[in-house]
Amino acid sequence: MGKRRNQRVARSRLQDWLPRLQHPRIYLQRHAQVALDSLGRMYRNPLPSLMTAAVIGIALALPSSLYLLLDNLHRMSGSWDGQASLSVFLKEKVPAAQRDALAGRIRAWEEVASLQVITPEQALDEFSTHSGFSTALEALDENPLPAVLVVVPQTAHTGPAAAEALQKKIKLLPEVELAQLDLAWVQRLNAMIEIARRGILLISALLALAVLLVIGNTIRLEIQNRHDEIVVTKLIGATNPFVRRPFLYSGLWYGLLGALLAWLLVSAGFWLLAEPVAALAGLYQSDFTLQTLPLVTLGVLLACGTLLGLLGSWLAVGRHLSAIEPS
Repeated sequence: MGKRRNQRVARSRLQDWLPRLQHPRIYLQRHAQVALDSLGRMYRNPLPSLMTAAVIGIALALPSSLYLLLDNLHRMSGSWDGQASLSVFLKEKVPAAQRDALAGRIRAWEEVASLQVITPEQALDEFSTHSGFSTALEALDENPLPAVLVVVPQTAHTGPAAAEALQKKIKLLPEVELAQLDLAWVQRLNAMIEIARRGILLISALLALAVLLVIGNTIRLEIQNRHDEIVVTKLIGATNPFVRRPFLYSGLWYGLLGALLAWLLVSAGFWLLAEPVAALAGLYQSDFTLQTLPLVTLGVLLACGTLLGLLGSWLAVGRHLSAIEPS
């Protein structure tokens, strides 16, 4: 029995592969016919097909929108200087000549790569430009901001320990009120972005599993509804790959339509957010705008949806179709 069954399986596989080798054009035409027929079945049942595609689209839209939000956040912070630097705030009564002399001494240290002097007037102009409080600052009788020295360490001193040692050395200078290590904020932001990125990967994996289950259950119901048709098709000599093909194309179409719906949902959501975000950025004299899905990311989304649909249907067909045999 086992030998006879193996021979029948081998003959079935050979019959399925011979048309591909002898008549590739006819083989491709058959695939195109099956793909269009599967799409036509979905078109003739619009409401169930749309509901299934909508569930897949929502499942794909959530990680896509989270990824896009994270990408916009990373782009917004991309203009920040990721290099280790120290902001040295001088005491209020330090005259300009003493300030310049101090800057020259620090610039000559072997640990320092460069140094920029920001006068109180320059600090006030920059704060007025980027804070949105220019009207309130004009009412002040005097400039409350001190002079600032922006110190950039050498590459060998950009590590946490070396940068903190330089910070302590600068703090001991009598003209210095406060020395702040600016790299700490960038490191914290990058750490939070990395946590968010890994969280998005976990959510994406869970939702991808949900898409597989939705498509697998849909294909299972379709196999049950076409049980008699499958039995008759096998009775007249159809091979398992031939019977499996329309269900695989159905899963592929579900995944592709779900990915297209996810793209529409994400684009609509970011279109609604674009105007208030641009208005908020304008209050801070910034030209930042939300970026929607680029073409490369859109291609990845469509490919992932299609592959998930194909994989979900393949798993469902492989499990349930083998149980249907003519009696």
